[in-house]
Amino acid sequence: MRGRRVDILWLLVFGLASSVWCIEAAKQLGVTFDEPLYVKGGLVSWRTGSNKLLMRAGTMPLPVDVQTLPVYLWEEYRGQQFDPLRELHTILPVCRANNLVFWWLLLIYTMRLGRTWGGSWGGRLAVALVACDPNFLGHAALATTDIALVACMMVLVYHFHHCYRPEASWKRRVLVPGLLYGLAITAKASGMVFGAQAMFILGLWTLAKAGVLTAPAGSSLRQKVAHIWHSTFQFRKDVVVIGWIGFVFVFGYCGCDWGAEPTFIKWADKLPEGQLKEVMVPVSRELKIFTNAGEALTHQIKHNIRGHGTYLLGQWHARATPSYFPLALSMKVPLPAIALFVAALVVHPRRLFIPAFGVALLLLAFTPNCRVQIGIRFMFTLIVLVYISTAVAIARAWAERSARVVPRWLVGALLASLVGTAGWVWPHGLSYFNQMWGGTAEGHRLLHDSNYDWGHGLPELRAWNATHNADAPICVWYYGSDPDIVRPPIVWTRLSWLPIQTGDDVKTHCPTKYLAVSVAILHNNPAMTPQHKVAHDWVRTQTPVARTRHFFIYQVRE
Repeated sequence: MRGRRVDILWLLVFGLASSVWCIEAAKQLGVTFDEPLYVKGGLVSWRTGSNKLLMRAGTMPLPVDVQTLPVYLWEEYRGQQFDPLRELHTILPVCRANNLVFWWLLLIYTMRLGRTWGGSWGGRLAVALVACDPNFLGHAALATTDIALVACMMVLVYHFHHCYRPEASWKRRVLVPGLLYGLAITAKASGMVFGAQAMFILGLWTLAKAGVLTAPAGSSLRQKVAHIWHSTFQFRKDVVVIGWIGFVFVFGYCGCDWGAEPTFIKWADKLPEGQLKEVMVPVSRELKIFTNAGEALTHQIKHNIRGHGTYLLGQWHARATPSYFPLALSMKVPLPAIALFVAALVVHPRRLFIPAFGVALLLLAFTPNCRVQIGIRFMFTLIVLVYISTAVAIARAWAERSARVVPRWLVGALLASLVGTAGWVWPHGLSYFNQMWGGTAEGHRLLHDSNYDWGHGLPELRAWNATHNADAPICVWYYGSDPDIVRPPIVWTRLSWLPIQTGDDVKTHCPTKYLAVSVAILHNNPAMTPQHKVAHDWVRTQTPVARTRHFFIYQVRE
């Protein structure tokens, strides 16, 4: 009981401190690229029951529903609907604060997983690592979906590990994992892949530990393979049923508008004359099963297959690069956490290999197939599992009083350094880069999008303009979706679409003294449009007179 009380106190200290970090940081940050759509889609869903806006964007609704529920109840109480665009800055803080529901779920299950394999100190160290990581804190302060996914993934990993046993009942072995798999998918479409990978490793680990996969002595390689194939029959059958249960849950949760799909009708109308068109034209008009979860999942699958360009190490790549995520992780993971992992790897290599680390290794091996390379937020599940494995390896050595252990004073010093890092980087957890790569100030030269500038830098730019430009109008070339971009004194100058042929034309379209260019513009596709390329090349020849964290400011006239 004493140890359990210490665990609860430990969780409360790190949970409350990190929550304060997030709430205060959210007040300083502008609107990120995805948040306006999420807030609008969530309110429309609560008001009408339709998830069409979210499904079309490939966004699963669970996090959005949780984040916007208090706003919907608020507008029901006052008897007047909020305008999700004009009143976004009124309701967004409420949505952001409600994302802490998933943050606490993540911390609780991180501790439970750490305790599962590493005892009390395994849970405590794991919570400390997760709660003080600037990347997690930066996203926990937003009304987005990435923290929700990793929280639901930890729930799935914990319960699958404890529930899946060959001798367990069908409800415990199949139904519970199926529902939790569906829960992970409703948090984010990538849960469909990450959840399947996690269950694959965890299930095989359980069977191997039970000796089910061990072939009789003297078996040939062919006989061993045949034995493994036959001994995993029930597991493979269970996984298929778990998948079906998960998808039934997802489709049921997302619901349906029971309407025809315009794009399906358009496709059928364009078919060449013949029997196929005669069948598909009436089917397209009568098959009223849309909108549904299949649209969002298909959208994300096509998005990943198609991929897009990425910015890495100061260069724009027209296609996704296999080395992106390993390099990005080395840049964004805090050095104290890396040092702790290396120490565990050197001193306790065998203790690292627990089921959580096996899942992490599979996720790492899968990264070259992730062609949407716009942030390490897609690898949050991997990072948390590595943190848990590191904590477990160190804690198990302490508990076993091993001759070789990572010293407690070193662990304490690294955790204190990690706490200091979180405090130092506040409120810019999104933009954090470790000192091995030059620190946060140099991060804009290394990665782009949600790794550094997610369109949330307008408040800081306004503060600079008020101090250094007497709050006079300032032209802004910006990539983002903050509705404040149209509010004076900012003059939104969309150089990517204006008739620009030479660098002098940039000055013509910027009548103010200063032009502020967001980092996301400078370090994105340099040839988005012909006009964009001309303006981009001209800006590259200029020397900024000032900068905020997310904007470079150029003087275009006296």
